[in-house]
Amino acid sequence: MTAQAELEREETETMTVREAIREALREELARDEDVYIMGEDVGAFGGVLEVTGDLYEEFGEERVRDTPIAEAGYVGAATGAAATGTRPVIELMFSDFIGVSMEQIMNQMAKMRYMFGGKTEIPVTVRATEGGGMGAASQHSGTVHAWISHFPGLKAVAPGTAAAAKGLTKAAIRSNDPVFVFENKMIYEQQGDVPTDEDYIVPIGEAAVEREGEDVTVVATQRLVGESLDVADRLAGDVSVEVIDPRSLYPLDTETIAESLRKTGRMVVADETPLSYGTHAEIITRAQEEAFFSLDAPIQRVGTPDTHMPFSTPLEQEVLPDGEGVENAIRRIT
Repeated sequence: MTAQAELEREETETMTVREAIREALREELARDEDVYIMGEDVGAFGGVLEVTGDLYEEFGEERVRDTPIAEAGYVGAATGAAATGTRPVIELMFSDFIGVSMEQIMNQMAKMRYMFGGKTEIPVTVRATEGGGMGAASQHSGTVHAWISHFPGLKAVAPGTAAAAKGLTKAAIRSNDPVFVFENKMIYEQQGDVPTDEDYIVPIGEAAVEREGEDVTVVATQRLVGESLDVADRLAGDVSVEVIDPRSLYPLDTETIAESLRKTGRMVVADETPLSYGTHAEIITRAQEEAFFSLDAPIQRVGTPDTHMPFSTPLEQEVLPDGEGVENAIRRIT
């Protein structure tokens, strides 16, 4: 069953990805008094990219807390607070600044449960915006979810639709483990049908088949989910394209991806991370380990070249992976 078919069984409302995330935050703040938000300008300003919006007015400064520009400080504070039983939701306005707080993430957040013999839970959610396309230059345009996906003790999700944005955000907040929710800033205005059920959850580790097909599988993340669906529409009379959104990067739903590859025999993996040593490589490795003898052609990658994001708009558009790249990859193997 496709993701759209599943949504048709729910009562839904059309909203943007930004609105879907805000609704998830609102519902979880109302549901659990231990949930609160921390980050730079998340309060009265409503978030640098306007995601938290009016939550400050609704829940007050104790539940929606502005912090100094000190990522290591509030990431560390949230980790310690989570260990005592609260459920902080951190906003890192740009994922590039994960590097500033890496000590707190890698040596504290990721390891505390393991080092305490499983006796301490760390239910902290980190929302991090990422991706190019806004002319924000190299220090505010990174796509770094592969960093977090690589490290034991952390979970990483990356929604590509409005419904997934709501469901994954709520799942992250309710999880007893640290979860990073990577939000591609270029899809905040993308609209979609979103379930209104306050208990609607997208299970972490469960992929979605966004479109069924027979000839080639496209595994696409974040912004590239929509672009791949557009490509599938354009090629419909020529090539039957199946589109899968992993939604969860770690843990990864290998079985759904491998099952699709067994059916189509061909695969393209589209993700905005740099091509070397990243998300593409992990998905490809797992797919061929499970379904190697079903392959009719080499698996193709579509991603960012191994370079930094330019400030210049024409150069930025040249670097960013897009639907044209996905279509070219499909045509190479069909």
